[in-house]
Amino acid sequence: MILLESVAWISIFIGIMQAVYITIDVIKTPQKTMPIMNIVWPLTGLYFPVLGLLTYLKLGKGHTRHRVKHNGHHMHHHENKPFWQSVFVSTTHCSSGCSLGDMIGVPIVALTGLTIAGSTLFADYMVEFILAYIFGIAFQYYGMGFSKKGEPRKAIKDAIKADTLALIAFEIGMFGWMAIVHYVIFTQPPEPITSVFWFMMQIAMMLGFLTSYPANWVLVQKGVKHTM
Repeated sequence: MILLESVAWISIFIGIMQAVYITIDVIKTPQKTMPIMNIVWPLTGLYFPVLGLLTYLKLGKGHTRHRVKHNGHHMHHHENKPFWQSVFVSTTHCSSGCSLGDMIGVPIVALTGLTIAGSTLFADYMVEFILAYIFGIAFQYYGMGFSKKGEPRKAIKDAIKADTLALIAFEIGMFGWMAIVHYVIFTQPPEPITSVFWFMMQIAMMLGFLTSYPANWVLVQKGVKHTM
């Protein structure tokens, strides 16, 4: 358990340092064509130790974009980027919205003592899914380049259409790992105030990213979501 706690602290520390570094960098050189990525990249660094920073440096930092029209709206695309990389960035976008909702949901359940059928895990599922869906759709809404001055109803509808499948795929991976942690790995699940709990959450978010990637691939390939 001591080894696990040490690994947990190291992983969390790396995530926090990455988030701080990326935040400072995007403040210095913000991504103006798609401002939501200035939030997405620090969040990705927070839950994705090492790979989050490497991905930002390769796919996020200093990459040029051009604007093209899709269904009457301007979309932003990276130039000369392989398809898998575009899908990867699209997945970071989706996963960050979900992760933010999950990170906010955990303290809410812990502080309120909410349970469903006597289980805090089910309460976590409900609250986290609702918040992840709200943040995920909001990230997609602003990521698609819409503003309230345009057609907000249509924009929200398009955002829901573009991201719902990817959001559900993310939560399947995340909730599946949370169930394993709760019922298989630990006889007594770690509390939200412990480093081990948040390390398990980091793993859950990374697995959510992996299960969301194929869904994003299909959505981008079919033109439901735009490339990034």
